[in-house]
Amino acid sequence: MNYKQIMISGFLLWLFSVIGTTLVAFTQQNTLELIAANEKKVLLRNLYALIPADQMDNDIALDILEVASSELLGTDLPSIVYRARKAQQPVAVVFNAVAPGGYNGNIDLLIAVYENGTVAGVRAVKHNETPGLGDSIEVRKSDWILGFDGKSLLNPIIDFWKVKRDGGAFDQITGATITPRAIVKAVKKTLQYYEINRENLYQ
Repeated sequence: MNYKQIMISGFLLWLFSVIGTTLVAFTQQNTLELIAANEKKVLLRNLYALIPADQMDNDIALDILEVASSELLGTDLPSIVYRARKAQQPVAVVFNAVAPGGYNGNIDLLIAVYENGTVAGVRAVKHNETPGLGDSIEVRKSDWILGFDGKSLLNPIIDFWKVKRDGGAFDQITGATITPRAIVKAVKKTLQYYEINRENLYQ
């Protein structure tokens, strides 16, 4: 192979490397943007399922507050609170909370609380619960999680924020008591967090 052929081969190798790197970078960037867009779409779907769009006139996905880690929210990391308002007046907040102690580990929740302290709704957004048993916490599998709607620390009173097997007011899921027990406790603690921090959450 003469010098000219070596130069051509080297140039082609460099060219293919540049093209390959550019394509990988372009694909990765587009993929990241697509993933981010899909994640926002899922988030908005969940937020609007908890707080209907006609109850607010702000962009709940952008009206956010980062709060410090809290045992009451089940996390040792800062988390995001989404805020719903109408005519600049507080309507509700949606917490990212974690229910530790599920049957197969932590359960990530969105917990929406109206300004007056009642639960607007709860959704399980990430978990590893057993299909056919613990996954009944998903609203598409069961209406169990809708049982929190309208509840507060006064309804039922704090002593009854337990599953019925433990002497409380909340149904358990047939064959899966550990999972609902963890979620009931997480929702109660989130309501307690709300009562303590209510004044600061809408600022």
